[in-house]
Amino acid sequence: MNDTPLSLLDRLRSDPDERSWRQLAELYSPLVLRRLRQQGIAEADAEDLLQEILLVIIREVPHFDHTGRPGAFRGWMRAIITHRLLAYWRSQRQGASRFLPDVLEQLEDPESDLSRRWDLEHDRYLASRLLELIEPEFTPATWRAFRLQVIDGLPASAVAEQLGQTVNAVLIAKSRVLRRLRQEGRGLIG
Repeated sequence: MNDTPLSLLDRLRSDPDERSWRQLAELYSPLVLRRLRQQGIAEADAEDLLQEILLVIIREVPHFDHTGRPGAFRGWMRAIITHRLLAYWRSQRQGASRFLPDVLEQLEDPESDLSRRWDLEHDRYLASRLLELIEPEFTPATWRAFRLQVIDGLPASAVAEQLGQTVNAVLIAKSRVLRRLRQEGRGLIG
């Protein structure tokens, strides 16, 4: 029996269930909505576009080929969002000429500053959300040791002294949480 948890992406591609789809929507909806609003899309239209984007992802993720390339899923999602934005702005004649030439071209180019900012925002946001999801899997002591060391940036020796633990226990706590984060985020964070 394999005790290694599958990543969310693995679950969605091989054996999708309602919980996995819900988790994907919970992970990505706030990020996608923020991105849509940054492009000047009204709240109601942004909600509609979000649903369209999620439907495309649901339909296409079983066929997504990761290829092992870092950021492949992130780039794939960015392409879906860009294409839905393109369709939206084309349907909104008054905004299309202002928006399309510059922003969409930048989003389609993975080397552009805008794409790089999207990638950075995506990875930071997703890591934060995944940490929220996996936190209940750990004891409060393990989580506190991890948080003080990784999030707050304290050296392991200072964390050990503060928590009354050995340096080795603090390093093990950090390792366990990071291993679980990598498992859950495999293929999602580039």
